[in-house]
Amino acid sequence: MCAWFPGQKMAKKILSQVDADGNATVTLNRPEVHNAFDPDMVNTLTATLKQLEASDKVRAIVITGAGRNFCAGADIELMKRSATFSRKQNLENARATALMLQTLHALEKPTIACVRGAARGGGVGLVCACDIAIAGRSATFRLSEVKLGIIPAMISPFVIGAIGGRYAHRYMLSGEEFDAAEAYRIGLVHDICEEPDLNAVVGRMLASLYSSGPGAVLAIKKLIPEVAGTRVDDKLMEKVAQRIAGIRVMPEAQEGLTAFLEKRRTAWSTPASARGTAANRQNAKAANKNRDGN
Repeated sequence: MCAWFPGQKMAKKILSQVDADGNATVTLNRPEVHNAFDPDMVNTLTATLKQLEASDKVRAIVITGAGRNFCAGADIELMKRSATFSRKQNLENARATALMLQTLHALEKPTIACVRGAARGGGVGLVCACDIAIAGRSATFRLSEVKLGIIPAMISPFVIGAIGGRYAHRYMLSGEEFDAAEAYRIGLVHDICEEPDLNAVVGRMLASLYSSGPGAVLAIKKLIPEVAGTRVDDKLMEKVAQRIAGIRVMPEAQEGLTAFLEKRRTAWSTPASARGTAANRQNAKAANKNRDGN
């Protein structure tokens, strides 16, 4: 799921592809500048994510980078020029980046960051804005803004949400590079593996997600930000009680419980690419039965 798709036009700064099972892969495609953001790339990524969110064919979205590195953050040449921009221009650029990150973070469909090579600044923000992050063992990370005399303001809600305030203090203030093992230790990524195994590990995660009820996945994505950091009191417990009571009577929950009791797969567990094959087998079986009966 992480590989760049050869043969697509290099002029496109964002590439997207959806396979037969509904896996959408979004590739940052400026490898010549380590997939650094420019305004066009930011706006295109936002639009692409919204289109994938609106598609009934898409079940999950994987974010990755073309070439050797994941994402270098903001384009350094643009950052140099921004010193000559008006406050209004800088604010417009910042708001566009904020919208991109917020759009990714708020997607109703599960998202996976597939990280190979370097992730810097805004690239780290992208990783943290995804639901799940998987990195190659040779990946490196750096919140390097402070070294340029600026601050990681736009990505801070997502980074702090992922690693907490304590580690944010260290790595935002020092701007030091850290490796995949440290990223795993502090909670920035969920899994690390050898780089040749990245596709397989992401594929297994997608399979695990697809065995989960789609409606339940959406409900959980809404539930987590409502509960995280909230005081556990009667009001919160009543809210979650109301939530589970409503979910249990939904058709998806009934299907899930029935499938469990009947020791069978749920209706949503069969990959889309296999449904046609399964239907063909059933049709062939029925045809053979009718023929034998005749």
